[in-house]
Amino acid sequence: MKVIVLGAGILGVCSAWYLREAGHDVVLVDRQPGAGLETSYANGAQISVSFCEPWANAWVPIKVAKWLLRDDSPLLFRPRLEWAQMRYGLAFLTQCNTASFERNVEELVQLGRYSHARLKELVAATGIEYNRLEKGILHFFSSQQDLDAGAAGAEVMRRHGVDRRVLSREDVLRVEPALTTFGHRIFGGTYTPSDESGDALVFTQKLAQLAAERGVEMRFSTTILSLDKQGQQIGGVRVRGAEGQVETLKADAYVVALASYAPALVNPVADCLNIYPTKGYSATLRLKRPEAASTVSLLDDTRKIAISRLGDYIRIAGTAEMAGLDLNLDSPTARTRCAALVNRYEELFPGVAELSEPNFWTGLRPSTPTNIPYLGRSRKLSNLWLNCGHGTLGWTHGAGSGHALAELISGRQPETSFTFYAT
Repeated sequence: MKVIVLGAGILGVCSAWYLREAGHDVVLVDRQPGAGLETSYANGAQISVSFCEPWANAWVPIKVAKWLLRDDSPLLFRPRLEWAQMRYGLAFLTQCNTASFERNVEELVQLGRYSHARLKELVAATGIEYNRLEKGILHFFSSQQDLDAGAAGAEVMRRHGVDRRVLSREDVLRVEPALTTFGHRIFGGTYTPSDESGDALVFTQKLAQLAAERGVEMRFSTTILSLDKQGQQIGGVRVRGAEGQVETLKADAYVVALASYAPALVNPVADCLNIYPTKGYSATLRLKRPEAASTVSLLDDTRKIAISRLGDYIRIAGTAEMAGLDLNLDSPTARTRCAALVNRYEELFPGVAELSEPNFWTGLRPSTPTNIPYLGRSRKLSNLWLNCGHGTLGWTHGAGSGHALAELISGRQPETSFTFYAT
C-alpha cells in the first residue's frame, strides 16, 4: 500500500518510520526544508508518561480567572472573535469535572505506557542518540499548599498505576543536589523515576534520516494546500513544490500529522477536529558550569515550567497562551514571557548558565479539550488517518502513536487499551 504522511514532526516521522517497517511505500511531506522544524523543534524535552494529567479539571476555571490579567502568568488567555477558540473553550469547560478528568487520565496513561515501550524498543534497535537522560522527572513545590495539592495529584496517578512518589525537601535535594541553593524555599516534591528526557528535534531528524535510508520518500519544502475528496475517500492531496509548481499527490491512504494546522486541512472535507493552538515558549542556554547544573528533568510548580538538561545546554520551557496561530517572539508579551524563563532559571541556579545569548523559541501545542489526541481512522473518509492533537505530549506519545497508526493501517490491533478515534 502507498501511504502519504502529511507533516514531518515527531508524529509524522514516527508514522512514516513504522509504516515503512510494516512494508508500505511511504511519502513524507512537509513545508519546511527538513524534519522537526516546527512544533517538535525546541519543546520541554520531557518524556512524561507519569505527568500526563489533562489540563481540564474541577479547579482550573478558578485558576484561569486569577491569571487572566498577568502577562507572566502560566496560562494567558487572549479572547478572540473566532469560532475555533469559542468551540474549544466551551468543550474544555465540559471536561472540568472529576469524572471526565479520571477518564481522560486513564486514556493518556495507557497511550503513554504503550508509547514509552515503543520508544525504548526503537532506540535499542536503531542506536539513536539524542541527549537522553533516564533519570526521571522531579516536580518541586514552593509552598505547603501547593505540595498538598501535588500529593493529592500523586494519589490520583497512583490509582491509575503510575509510580509517582511524594518527597520531603530533603528527599528532593537527594534526587537533585543541584537544587541545594534554592532548597530553603522548597517544601517538597513528587518524583517519577521511570520518566526521562531528551532532545526531540535531534531524535526526529535522526529517525527521518534512517527512514529515508530505508526507502521513505522525503518531499520537503512542499506546502500542503488541500485534500481532494472523491466520494467517501481522499483522492489526492494538492501541494505546491519548492519551485512553485502545483501538483496532486496520490496514494492509497493519507495520514494527517499536522499538529495545530490539521483542522484547516481536514475540517473542510472530513471530521471537524476540535484542536486549538496553545502557544508555548522555551529558552535554551549554554551552561557555564555544567557540573553545577541539574541532570534530573524538573518541573517548577510555581512557574509551571519544565527544565531539562541537553548535554552542555539547559532547556527551560513552559507557559501557555491561547492566542491563535501566533508565533511572534517580538511582542511585549512574548518578550516578557521569554525573560521570565531565563530569570527563573537564574533564580533557581544562579551563575550556572550563560544568560547573554539565550536561544528563544515559540511553538504551538495542538491542544484538544480532553488532551486526548485524534489517533485513528477518520469517521467520514475511509482512507484518511489522523495523528494529531497531542498537546504538550507529542514527544511523550510520538513513538507509540506512530506505531499504533501503522498497526491500524496494516489491519492489526495495537496492544493497548487506549481508545482510538473512530472506534
